[in-house]
Amino acid sequence: MDYSRLIDAETWAFIRRTAESYPDDAVTLDIAGQRRVYDAMCRAFYRGRPDRIKTEDRDANGVPVRVYWAGHPTRTVVYAHGGGFILGGLDSHDDVCAEICAQTGYRVVAVDYRLCPEYRHPVQFHDCRTAVEWAEAEFRDAIVLAGDSAGGNLMAAVAHAARGRLKCILGQVLVYPVLAASGEAPSYAEHAEAPMLTAGDVEFYQDIRFDGPRPAGDPTWAPLSDRDFEDLPPTVVITADCDPLRDDGRMYCEAITSAGGRAAWINEEGLIHGYLRARGSVTRAQDSFERITVAIEALGQGIWPYD
Repeated sequence: MDYSRLIDAETWAFIRRTAESYPDDAVTLDIAGQRRVYDAMCRAFYRGRPDRIKTEDRDANGVPVRVYWAGHPTRTVVYAHGGGFILGGLDSHDDVCAEICAQTGYRVVAVDYRLCPEYRHPVQFHDCRTAVEWAEAEFRDAIVLAGDSAGGNLMAAVAHAARGRLKCILGQVLVYPVLAASGEAPSYAEHAEAPMLTAGDVEFYQDIRFDGPRPAGDPTWAPLSDRDFEDLPPTVVITADCDPLRDDGRMYCEAITSAGGRAAWINEEGLIHGYLRARGSVTRAQDSFERITVAIEALGQGIWPYD
């Protein structure tokens, strides 16, 4: 793949800056080492919170969460961060959540789910589901699920599990999520050596979720392995074109629409996995982040602007 042609100069500058804190071979470090360099990278890109945003760290029935709000919101976004199921927390995506809050006017609840390998699947799924149920009971507002990468996986899994149980979920917005049980889609081969995330990295992050073999047919860890895609909430999936995970989003949306549901796949040309951190320096990433927040706001209002 000719990434010199596909990726523009601004994005290459972002990739180089990322590598200063989080090198390409970071996946070969031990878990403590990976967390150390990832946290350093997140600090390097941290943009702060908009002035009017208030926050409070809460306990959501045993799951730590951070609540963001401004004014008197009538909708809640429950957000799960990315990080390969082993990295990240309330601070890694603090500015992302604060900006979502500022741009939509909605309350945001960021979930500090427990990480692998100390806690294996399904702990992360259960933590996210608990946080969503807590947010419904605590705020009595309608909810939009959102997350990036590993967090997109977890929120999609919650959406599948919540069917027929939680009536409050208005939609889900998933940003470059991992959704499949195996990397057999074309993008895994086309972008096997993509900048920022390789197909080998994906395999590592998926395998570390389990003590043994990956369970088959279990949508709580691989939503695309579900046999039933009916009655899922309206779904928007935003993917990076130069990312092995790209086709996970495409196939997920196709599965939902084939089952009669509403799903929109937005594929961002020239962008790479992890581009949320580039929204302050890369025009393409800025434009995509606006599409993400517009999608969250629209679903929160029951609007479907994708037909």
